[in-house]
Amino acid sequence: ASTLKTLTAFAAATTLDMGSTLDTKSYLIQGDDDRKTVVLQGEGDMLLSDGESDPSHINGHAGLGTLAQRTAEALKQRGITQVDLLYDDSLFGQDRTPAGVTENNAEHRYYTAISTMAVDGGRTWTDMVKPASPCATPANPDDSSQYPVLSQQPALDAATTFAKRLADNGITVTSGPTAGAAPSGTSALASVSSAPLNEVMAFMLRHSDNTLAQLFGRLTALKRQAGNSIKTDTQAVADTLAEQGIDTSGLQMADCSGLTPGSKVSVTTLIEVQERNLTAGIATAAAEGLSIPGLVGTARNRIVTGPDNGLFRVKTGSLDAVTGNVSRVKGGVLSFAVIVNDPENQWSAIKAINVMAAKLAKL
Repeated sequence: ASTLKTLTAFAAATTLDMGSTLDTKSYLIQGDDDRKTVVLQGEGDMLLSDGESDPSHINGHAGLGTLAQRTAEALKQRGITQVDLLYDDSLFGQDRTPAGVTENNAEHRYYTAISTMAVDGGRTWTDMVKPASPCATPANPDDSSQYPVLSQQPALDAATTFAKRLADNGITVTSGPTAGAAPSGTSALASVSSAPLNEVMAFMLRHSDNTLAQLFGRLTALKRQAGNSIKTDTQAVADTLAEQGIDTSGLQMADCSGLTPGSKVSVTTLIEVQERNLTAGIATAAAEGLSIPGLVGTARNRIVTGPDNGLFRVKTGSLDAVTGNVSRVKGGVLSFAVIVNDPENQWSAIKAINVMAAKLAKL
């Protein structure tokens, strides 16, 4: 289940520059017929905002409103006030959705195809449109506790929003947005940058975001030059674990998030990932981004209460599995993993895990 995200996080943190960002850029093409075309191109920032960039949050750190303003300023300096609009969403190829994910993706609430750009992860709130969802936009953009329907065309939606923001800044979009290609060997007109990858990873882990997990798998595969498909995403993760000396016996990954049926992982693999997070010093972001029971993330109401709050960093999966590490009251850190297969009573299993894990801090 979602504990599989810890494997993806470790592989990504080991492979990628976690201090780098995902940039969204605009380019200008000036045709022989004197037509002016702006091209919007993304690198995978699926947490864009539809307004101004907001450096105080991860979701919305880069804003399409800010990008449009900067683009409009650059266009006006060239005497341009009318453009066609293209968007380049080609970076991740065609294979972006794991086969079989629909079984656990009712109404498209838990996964949308990875994209080079998206506003708010593709979430469609009820005060934006009227899908079959009771969810309203939260006051805190980093709040992902609700599961609204996800757009199935997030890049086009982002480009459409960008067109509106260009208009707000005095640039008329005469046609588009239409899928196209950014020019090669040309400097960008303007750009905005996501939060650093380590912060995006923390957002992914703490909110158990399936799409962002797959995105990290794809970025890892591309960095390793392993390919550009769901299969190469999972293979890149598995290969990275093996190269780091982690036991991957019996590992099967149907995707990089654990949402798609068919994945299998052992407690040995889960524990060894946590041990490497703590001791190897190569995947710090994968450890620091875990949910903290009592404080933050999907496990904030799990495992502990009172004086033990803040001692644990964990990732839960399907409620009856958990992996992570715990700071011992008497000093030192323990790595642990628990998997309960087919419990007769899931609630009893959850309570048993909570009781067991809470006692680890006292060892």
